[in-house]
Amino acid sequence: MNHISVGFSIHRPEIVPVTARIMEQHDVIFLEEPPEAGFGNMLNSSLGVEDYLMPLDLEYPEFSRSMCYLERDLYASGKKLIQIEPFVEALLSVHEFFAQGNKPGDLKRNTLPYFVYLVERNASGALLEYYQTAMIGSFEQTIASVRKFARADAARFRLRDSLRSQEIARQAGSHQSIFVEAGMIHFYLWQQLRRKLKGSFRVQPVFLDCAALQLPNRHHHTYSPGDQLTLAYVFHPGLSCDKWESLMAARPIIYSKIIQKEENPGDPTLFFHLKDEIDCIRTARMLSFRDCKILYGVIRHAVTEKARLAVADYIKSHYHQHVLL
Repeated sequence: MNHISVGFSIHRPEIVPVTARIMEQHDVIFLEEPPEAGFGNMLNSSLGVEDYLMPLDLEYPEFSRSMCYLERDLYASGKKLIQIEPFVEALLSVHEFFAQGNKPGDLKRNTLPYFVYLVERNASGALLEYYQTAMIGSFEQTIASVRKFARADAARFRLRDSLRSQEIARQAGSHQSIFVEAGMIHFYLWQQLRRKLKGSFRVQPVFLDCAALQLPNRHHHTYSPGDQLTLAYVFHPGLSCDKWESLMAARPIIYSKIIQKEENPGDPTLFFHLKDEIDCIRTARMLSFRDCKILYGVIRHAVTEKARLAVADYIKSHYHQHVLL
């Protein structure tokens, strides 16, 4: 049977060599990005990578640059690369619509751009509310804002993954071996593809971090507490488990303060970000709701390094366990 590998990955340069080894095993690669002008010219090297990336708004520039060079190599070896991200494509069209002087009320109701605008507006608004609350609000208010954002973010991911799965299913055609690039949080995409392509494709999740660290099973992943909460809302929009939801909203407040933020262009074989993420997840999982509340008052305005030291000291003194931070 034809098969699809949904490759869940972090957006860090260190994962690119691992991605290359797995992408090379497939004939067609669906990239997690909207169609861009100049993509074909970048692939065939008639357009420089830096020139191609210059007009793009990049959250992870080193990763994007490394991926472009990988995509060139894959193209040169005969692989077919296709950019598929309908949600982002629709969102960019909305931005262009507004740039022309139009307002939200001018969007046609019951159209894709309208629904994309709604979920994006709700998620962005909830995220801004969280940032504001985290600066001046109480711990309880911050927990409520985290839960509100996670629900809004989950609604956005449900729509985004649904749209992308529809387009991938439409373009899968008779291809025998397909790799689908996806961020870790897009696990709903795998479920949707498996349902839509049942009987014609074997759809399998592959977690590239597990492959990179040579973990025994590359089909499972340990998600951060914030991602756990968001995914719970993705798969169970009506979830109502107050105690668990509050704990999962408390832990990411601490997790977000101790995780390393900057891209690290050092030796990729050291897997700096992957190992740091695992350590921070382990640390967050040790914390009770009460622990999070205490630490929140200590580190809410601290920079990453000071927050990491404070959390490590707290756990050592309360749990007598060594923490890798």
